[in-house]
Amino acid sequence: MTTNTLKTVLVFKTSITNNEEIDKLQPILNRLMKTNDLWNFDLEDCDNILRVETNHLQPESVLGLLGMHGFYCEELH
Repeated sequence: MTTNTLKTVLVFKTSITNNEEIDKLQPILNRLMKTNDLWNFDLEDCDNILRVETNHLQPESVLGLLGMHGFYCEELH
């Protein structure tokens, strides 16, 4: 029997504007994630959205990580 737990989807407005910036952040974001966590950027959205699907991360972890690397990040509710 498999136990399915619902993931939380965290949505952030960011200052990420191109794939080169995403490439720089990829290994850093991957280290923050657990095995079943997912993340992606939507650069076509005017807010350059970062979506994180997780069972364990708190928004502050993502905010702090991007901020440490010089990027603006704001959680959207």
